[in-house]
Amino acid sequence: DPANTVYLDTKDGRVIIQLRPDLAPKHVAQIKELVKRGFYNGIVFHRVIDGFMAQTGDPTGTGMGGSDLPNLPAEFTPQPFNRGTLGMARSNDPNSANSQFFICFGPAAFLNGKYTVFGEVVSGMEFVDKIKRGEPVKNPDKIIKMQMMEDAK
Repeated sequence: DPANTVYLDTKDGRVIIQLRPDLAPKHVAQIKELVKRGFYNGIVFHRVIDGFMAQTGDPTGTGMGGSDLPNLPAEFTPQPFNRGTLGMARSNDPNSANSQFFICFGPAAFLNGKYTVFGEVVSGMEFVDKIKRGEPVKNPDKIIKMQMMEDAK
C-alpha cells in the first residue's frame, strides 16, 4: 500500500517501512504529515542501544525535542515489539508522543502495551543494524531522507 509505505534512507541503504493505521491511526497520520513536510530529513539517530533499539525524530538531537504538531494520545495495542517494530518514543506521560520514534533491533516485550506500535520494517533491516551505537552517539548517523512511497522521486 503506497499510501502507508515509507522510505527511510540511511548512509547504508533504504529501509522500507509499512505503517499500521489499523493499530495507531492518529500516530500514523502525524508521522505521514511530518514525512511529507520533510521534517525527518537530516535528523540524527541520537540514542542507539545495541540489541534494543535506534531512536530518532528529534530535530535538536538531544532527546528532548519534537515537532510543532500537538502531542498524541496513547494508542497502545497488544501488538508485540519485535525485531523491526517501530514504536513512538514518549516521556513518562503516556500521551506525550510527538515526532520521536524508534526501531527495535530485537524483541522488547517489556514495552508491550506501554508504547504505541505504528509500523514495521518490511525491507532493509540490515541497514538499521548498521546504525552507529551510543547514548548519546558520537558523530551519529542521520536519516538522509524520509519520504512516502507515493511521493518518492
